[in-house]
Amino acid sequence: MEPFEILDPRFRRYTIPIVFLEKLYGGMRWAEGPVWFGDHQCLIWSDLPNNRMLRWDEMSGQVTTFRSPSNFSNGNTRDREGRLITCEHRGRRVTRTELNGEITVLVDRYQGRRLNSPNDVVVRSDGTVWFTDPTYGISAEYEGGKAESETGVCNVYRFDPRDGSLRVVADDFFRPNGLAFSPDEKRLYIADSGFWPNPEWPHHIRCFDVSDEGQVHNSRVIAEVSPGIADGFRVDVDENIWTSAGDGVHCYTVGGDLIGKIPVPEKVANVCFGGPARDRLFICGHTSLYAIHVNTRGVRML
Repeated sequence: MEPFEILDPRFRRYTIPIVFLEKLYGGMRWAEGPVWFGDHQCLIWSDLPNNRMLRWDEMSGQVTTFRSPSNFSNGNTRDREGRLITCEHRGRRVTRTELNGEITVLVDRYQGRRLNSPNDVVVRSDGTVWFTDPTYGISAEYEGGKAESETGVCNVYRFDPRDGSLRVVADDFFRPNGLAFSPDEKRLYIADSGFWPNPEWPHHIRCFDVSDEGQVHNSRVIAEVSPGIADGFRVDVDENIWTSAGDGVHCYTVGGDLIGKIPVPEKVANVCFGGPARDRLFICGHTSLYAIHVNTRGVRML
C-alpha cells in the first residue's frame, strides 16, 4: 500500500516519498484523543471502551498505562500551562490534570443539568476551553454508561477557567464531535458526525468565524467526509485540515478541497501532530496506533 494517495497536485508538497505508515501499538477497542507531550517525548491517548489511557514513549517505543480507570476518557488536549485537559464520558465532565497529578473538575453541568458526555476539546490562547458534548457516551454502557440526556441538546461550549463561566457557542449540531482552531484562531472548525448512527444526518465539517471576544458566526459547511465520518482532526500551519475518515486520513484545504489521503487499514477516529518538529502525524485507528511523517507541521499549542 502506498503511504499517500494524491488526489490533487497541491497535496504532493505535503508528502515524503520515502516514509511509510508505522504501526506503533495494537489491541485496543476504540483508540481516541491523542495528545503530544513534547517536553516528555511521549504521546498520551484514550482506549475508550477499555476505560484506560495509554502512554507511548518516543525514545523506547514502549507503551504503558497512563491512567486506569479513566472514567471512559475520550478527547484530550493541553492548556497553555502544559496541563492535560480530558473529556470524560462516564464522569460526564471535562477535567484538568494538574502538574502534580491531581485531577480538577473544570465543568460538569450547564444551567444545573449534567452534561451529556464531553467528546473532544481544544484550548484557545486566551486559556478558554472549547468542547463538544454529543450523547455518544450515554448511548450505551460500552462507551461510558447508558443514561438520559439532561440538557436535551448536543451543544458546543466555551468554558472560561478565569471566572468559571460556561456558555453555548453553537447549538444547531446533530452530534458535534472533533474541533480545531485555525492557526490565527480567527476560524473554528467543528465536525458533525450525526451520520453515525443516523445515515440521514450530517457527516461534514463546518467552519465558523471567531471574534476576539470568542463569539462565533458565519457558519458554513466546508467538507463532506466520506466514507465514514469526520470524528477528530487537526490543522497544520497552512490551515489544511487532516481529518479521520472511514478509509484513513483525509486532507482538506482551507477552501474545503479534498487534495489527498493517507490510507489506513482500519477506520480512523482521531489524529494529532507530534514529534520534535511537529511533523509526525499520530493516527488513532479503531484498534491500533499508527504514525507517519508528513512534510508540514501542526500548529504549535504551547
